[in-house]
Amino acid sequence: MAVLHVLYSTSTGHTEYVVDTLIAALRASAPTLTVEKQRAESAQAADLLRGDALLLASGTWNTGGTEGQLNPHMYVLLKDRAKECDLQQKPCGVIALGDDRYYYTARAMEHLMQFVTQHNGQVAESFVVVNEPYGQEEKVTKWAAKLLAKIPSLVA
Repeated sequence: MAVLHVLYSTSTGHTEYVVDTLIAALRASAPTLTVEKQRAESAQAADLLRGDALLLASGTWNTGGTEGQLNPHMYVLLKDRAKECDLQQKPCGVIALGDDRYYYTARAMEHLMQFVTQHNGQVAESFVVVNEPYGQEEKVTKWAAKLLAKIPSLVA
């Protein structure tokens, strides 16, 4: 049975809402898929290696006073606890949220993709949600199908 490990960070609940919507869509499309969900603040480097594929999800923040950064919890996980992690060619999905009121609307995507590629992972599919995620459930469900198509081992 295939396992997708989801690591996410949220402060407002928006990222968790997107992740939960995605998980529901994945379970409907691939009922044999096991999805593990974990908050970034409780994760260690070894958690990035759990499962057959990894999904990283973060909103865009002004961490450290600079606009366009990762959520602080994801930042600490990736830049500190997992800075030496080798993803061993693991297929990865990436979700970034953002707000169009800011110049760097969803720049968390850039940071997440950079982490995956610099740590020997394979970005299989990426997804951006701009502004409130409520009302964008259909978009998330469609992306779930794309993710499953790009990581066929999840439905094997």
